[in-house]
Amino acid sequence: MKRVILFPFMAQGHLIPFMQLAHLISHRKGYTVTIVNTPSNIDTLRSLLPSTSTTIHLSSLPFNPSDHNLPPNSESTHTLPSPLHILTLLRSSESLRPHFIRLLSDLSSSDGRPPLCIIADVFVAWTVEVARDLGIHHAVFTTCGGCGTAAYFSLWLHSPHLKTPDSSFGVPGFPDGFRLDRSQISGVLKASRGADDERSYSFRRYIRLSMESDAMLCNTVEEVEALGVKALRVVSGLPVWAVGPLLRGPKPVSSLNHDSRACMEWMDSRARGSVVYVSFGSQNRVTASQMRELALGLEMSGRDFVWVVRAPVGFDPEEEFRAEEWLPEGFEERMKNRGVVVRGWAPQVEILSHASVGAFLSHCGWNSVLESLSNGVPVIGWPMGADQYYNAKVMVEELGVCVELKRGLEGEIDGGDVARVVGVVMDGGEMKRRAVEVGVKMRAAMGGGEGGERRGSSLEAFDDFFDKVEAFYNRIFHY
Repeated sequence: MKRVILFPFMAQGHLIPFMQLAHLISHRKGYTVTIVNTPSNIDTLRSLLPSTSTTIHLSSLPFNPSDHNLPPNSESTHTLPSPLHILTLLRSSESLRPHFIRLLSDLSSSDGRPPLCIIADVFVAWTVEVARDLGIHHAVFTTCGGCGTAAYFSLWLHSPHLKTPDSSFGVPGFPDGFRLDRSQISGVLKASRGADDERSYSFRRYIRLSMESDAMLCNTVEEVEALGVKALRVVSGLPVWAVGPLLRGPKPVSSLNHDSRACMEWMDSRARGSVVYVSFGSQNRVTASQMRELALGLEMSGRDFVWVVRAPVGFDPEEEFRAEEWLPEGFEERMKNRGVVVRGWAPQVEILSHASVGAFLSHCGWNSVLESLSNGVPVIGWPMGADQYYNAKVMVEELGVCVELKRGLEGEIDGGDVARVVGVVMDGGEMKRRAVEVGVKMRAAMGGGEGGERRGSSLEAFDDFFDKVEAFYNRIFHY
């Protein structure tokens, strides 16, 4: 058996695409996959793994959050009480190195041969040093898109925003016409000012380690993100294979919990394309005043909606949602016939694949982008950090499938603007057509091909990558 080791970063938005990558690899004849992570994250992955799976294995590495000045039970970004803890969690992953080395040794002993390769998250790119020491092929897997990853790398490495007083600037590795605005720089990047403070050092370290890898896999479709994938090859200096979109399919409604089933049944009663879905992911939250204006905007829009709410910025993200404090007075009562307010979590994949959804008001995290566009659903963008700004830019300027409502958390929004933008996207026939076209390309990229037909471009890239990995393995270990 050929064993592939997967090592995701400790975040919900990273664990899920790694699991989908594991499923794809496990379907190759003679392959097994071992996913490694901390105990709590392994529990999360186990909940995503079919009990009948025999080719995907999960391995827990010892980890104690308190050893790193993290709160108890804080092994993933969505459980952290503050974004300030993310850097601590990022650095803490390196404490897993000796346990990871021991695991690789144990697996090699049991199989009589070393693993075929290690595929690691960009944010655990220290694994490239382990792979080098052991002579194992190493690849980084970016769970972001091509443009998002390339821009993220380039901005951290070159700080072009600090080299001009202009409000917009070019980005090294991209064509001359590609420019970013200062409002599209995350707060963390702005705060670095290009200096090697603790945050800058850590982010640059993992980016540079990623660039020492043998290859990069990217969760995107080359036909959709041609410019971004090309820029990623230039910026990283690595061979890049676009192998996405790595997405799970919707579950049967009967398998969902009671609240989720009720939500889906309510959507069944709505007209095709009539519902706005609103969610900012597992990590992002808005302020209390922004939440109230968003509620007023949804009310003024006259549209049906499903809105996933969490406690606003400044409150414990896990505390019970206080509608009487954070929503306009009487909002839920007034909206009971045309809106569903969901506390904490909703079945996003199932919602976005439902025919009643006409638009997605989103933070533009890459998983959400892929889930939306693969179903032909256009986006109302409110990027809040990291690669989200660049994802929104791609959707607005290159694909024509998005309208930005706001950027970042600074400043307020206006309910009237919310209602206007919702109307533009929901009534935008051309935008919907383009989103549907993108969805067709995404599904085609993952098409298996039958009767001698060519496999989709992402599956072809996936096969090509592993052909090269096997050639490397056979050359090094003489199998």
